[in-house]
Amino acid sequence: MLQQFNPANKDLKVYIDGELLHRDRAGISVFDSVVQGGDAVWEGLRVYSGRVFSLEAHLDRLFDSAHALMFAGIPTRDEVSNAIFQTLRANGMHDGVHIRLTLTRGRKITSGMDPRLNQAGCTLIVVAEHKPPVYPPAIKLATSSVRRNSPMSIDSKIHHNNLINNILAKIEANNAGADAGIMLDKDGYVAEANGVNVFTIRRGIVYTPHADYCLPGITRATILELCAGNNIPAYEKRLSLTEFYTADEVFTTGTMGELTRVKSIDGRAIINTHNGSVLERLNGLFAEFTKIGGVAF
Repeated sequence: MLQQFNPANKDLKVYIDGELLHRDRAGISVFDSVVQGGDAVWEGLRVYSGRVFSLEAHLDRLFDSAHALMFAGIPTRDEVSNAIFQTLRANGMHDGVHIRLTLTRGRKITSGMDPRLNQAGCTLIVVAEHKPPVYPPAIKLATSSVRRNSPMSIDSKIHHNNLINNILAKIEANNAGADAGIMLDKDGYVAEANGVNVFTIRRGIVYTPHADYCLPGITRATILELCAGNNIPAYEKRLSLTEFYTADEVFTTGTMGELTRVKSIDGRAIINTHNGSVLERLNGLFAEFTKIGGVAF
């Protein structure tokens, strides 16, 4: 699976610190922390029918991540929301839109790692694209040799821009002819895929790994809430690869791809030996929720 250029995005306007610039002219300083060291936090959001889905949850995580990294000069919540709305209106966007929201530590006075060199406040970037869910109806996964970060290194609860760990896993998946790479924790249990959370369903029960190593995704949380509200048993637990191989259904969740069925893992087909499809029900519940959830602009 490789995304392609969408001609509808040829003349996008990108928001950077209060300015709306054509995508070909949009840029930040070479002294910005995201350039110097990947020192930034980000969120991916979707727009459905004039509503920014799960906006408040995404802003909660953005501000939590910025606080954990001790950013200074952070814009207010209203300023970030208004920047998103302004970008969407400027591009005439209403539906089928993906937003990449980035907050960097800001511009440095000179090159260096020390955050005390950042004296101009944060840089806020909003990139909104016409982009439907990027995955095909079903995908293949391959297990990566790259382990997901432990909180002993950097906590996955911080949604930071330094994605080398995940990119290396994606490279391995590409080389294996898979759509994404499964990343294990230090003990060999499944954590997540390189860019999405993972779920398994067996005998009508939904399971997903604890959010110890994986990012606790917003779509992941939405699915757990939908299960709880619709009498679908769902649990967080440590899960081995074998439990994924032998599941009735496996799927991934994420803002970029919503809910996506997994058809095979490491060459093993995922075979549903149980009556009915819980995943199809969850897909329907999620689609209905996107019609009413979110903040209108």
